[in-house]
Amino acid sequence: MLLKSFRYLLWPISFLYSVVIWIRNWMYDKDILKSSSFNFPLICVGNLAVGGTGKTPMTELLVENLQQHYKVATLSRGYKRKTTGFAIADEHTTALEIGDEPMQFHKKYKDLIVAVGEERVVAIPQLLHQHPETQVIILDDAFQHRTVKAGLNIVLTECRNLYTRDFMLPAGDLRDVKQSMKRAHIIVVTKCRPDFSVAEKEQVISEINPLPHQRVFFTSIVYGQPYHLFQDTHTVVDMHTDVLLLCGIANPKPLKEFMNRNAKSYDLLRYADHHIFTSEDLDDIRKEFADMPGTHKIIITTEKDAVRLHKFEKELKDFPIYALSIQHWFLFSEQAAFMQMVNDFVEKAKNQPAPPAI
Repeated sequence: MLLKSFRYLLWPISFLYSVVIWIRNWMYDKDILKSSSFNFPLICVGNLAVGGTGKTPMTELLVENLQQHYKVATLSRGYKRKTTGFAIADEHTTALEIGDEPMQFHKKYKDLIVAVGEERVVAIPQLLHQHPETQVIILDDAFQHRTVKAGLNIVLTECRNLYTRDFMLPAGDLRDVKQSMKRAHIIVVTKCRPDFSVAEKEQVISEINPLPHQRVFFTSIVYGQPYHLFQDTHTVVDMHTDVLLLCGIANPKPLKEFMNRNAKSYDLLRYADHHIFTSEDLDDIRKEFADMPGTHKIIITTEKDAVRLHKFEKELKDFPIYALSIQHWFLFSEQAAFMQMVNDFVEKAKNQPAPPAI
């Protein structure tokens, strides 16, 4: 409550920030600032808020479905990587070189082209030059970066913190003005309860008030079976399991709720989002795990955190340390309709030229 009250005091800064963003967007809308279009299927996955809406599992869902028919690439900024410029992941790449999410994509999907580049308008031609077989590019977290105009914008908003009820930073979590949602083609309300009702669905749709060209979908979170970071084994989390939870993500609340429902007990080691693990952290993890009671205890971390722990393979390979995957589950049996919209866009974009690049 104290933190919430403090954020209200930041309203003047939020107002100034929203004015700056509104002017910037107006300049793009009036073509004073230039957006480039490409004669190529570009799918953007983004949000208006900072972190925690499920962009990474949404990108993975798109990859898994589109790879059945197309040669797919992802293009990310590579947030918090230690390098700059354009790069494509290969067998020698590390998370420090391309960032957490791109490294996660690279490790999970062997046929996926994973690229990073701060300037997407420059990176896209470079990617296509090096991999001319590419048929679809997914732009990860690119909605607010308007130098490139994607043909399909998929924008996520968390059910418990809808953008319609949120405020601009720093008083709220929005990094873009609410009016920007008009550029979305698909809106996905994420992290809904599994028993989300039709009446609640209709209420949210009414609140969002989508434009005629927009479609609203609803998803909940599904966790996969935990898999060992360094061995080809899996485990389960049940009421006999004591868990040491390593968490360096923006919004760990759903993960903690999962542990409350499924584990006997859990201790949390919380880190900042995109935290780079150090040898001191490794010592803390070992000590915390050794101090835990119980005979059936394991370490659970997120897939994003796991890619930053792989450098400690020698030290952790014999520990019971597992990654927990996360997926979107479409409510109301609407995943097929969602993917049909995506596939229709790709086919149309392949056969009908987009506006020429500016």
